Parts: sequence; structure tokens; C-alpha cells
Amino acid sequence: MKSYLIIDKSFYKSGSSSEFKKTLESILNSHRVDYICFRDKESQNIEELIKVFLEVAHKFKIENILINSYIDLAIKYQTGIHLTSQQFDKIDYCKKNNLFTICSTHSLEEIKKCSRADAITYSPIFSTPNKGEPKGVEHLKDILSKTDKKIFALGGVISQKQIELLKESSVYGFASIRYFLT
Repeated sequence: MKSYLIIDKSFYKSGSSSEFKKTLESILNSHRVDYICFRDKESQNIEELIKVFLEVAHKFKIENILINSYIDLAIKYQTGIHLTSQQFDKIDYCKKNNLFTICSTHSLEEIKKCSRADAITYSPIFSTPNKGEPKGVEHLKDILSKTDKKIFALGGVISQKQIELLKESSVYGFASIRYFLT
């Protein structure tokens, strides 16, 4: 099962690029990561942080590198893109620009709208703050039976026990923020 690290502001609360680099290197020394995504909707120094992110991701030889929602920056830095559920109308544009594309989804209807995406995240599977009622592993299995998309289970994945439950579902992978911070 593939692992997908999504980075957010909790990795560098001060906004310092040196703090970010230290935290990210520590995480990557402790966890195997197949996919990695930079997600930050707050910082003023986004490009500085992206450069650090890319430097560390390349140092650890992570092949699947994505930027969340900033299509122009994904094109500029030649990464993949992780689109939000409000960006489905941008999938064709991303594919025309040869971007590996992952979309955030929360329902079968949204999954169908992402037929041209390379993969999707589906959430929330487990309980996670401010993300609504968890769907659960049985619901995930039902979704998996209705699509051939590569799906990353997202939402509340914080323990090895949950990852073992997800492995039993035959999901392509799991995505998390908090799991990698432990």
C-alpha cells in the first residue's frame, strides 16, 4: 500500500524555512513515503517553502512530488498537482500541462467527475477534526468496488492499526498529515 504525506502549516508553525527543513527531514528519516504534497494556504513565503520542500523531497528520492491547489506553481516547479474539490474544472488544464493530477473527493459523484485524474483522495475515512462524519472502512470498500481509480484513503489516519485496516480494504494507499508527525 502506498503512503502519501501531506504537509501543512503544522510542520513549520513559525513559517521558518529552516524549521520546516529540519521537521521534514526528521519525518522522512522515520517514515517511508511514496507521495508527498506541499499544502499551505497561509504563509507569505510560499515559494521559499516550496524550494525547501523540493530540495528535501529530492534528497530523499521521492518520485511523486505534488503541490496542493497552486497550479501555476506546479507547472513552474514541474511537480504534480493535488486539486481541491472546488477545482475539478481545472483537471483538463492540468492534464494538458502534463501534470500528474490527484483530486480530493468526498462522494462517488465527485469521483466520477475526476475520471481524467491520475488518482484521488477519498475522505474522511476516520474521525478527523472539522471534516464531518467519518465514512469508515466498509464504506470505502463499497466505493472501491464501484471505481477503478487509484484511491488514497484520507482523513483521521493516525495509527498503524488504522493502516492495517486500510490494507485489508485493498485501497491503493493512505494519505495523512498527523500520522507522519508521530
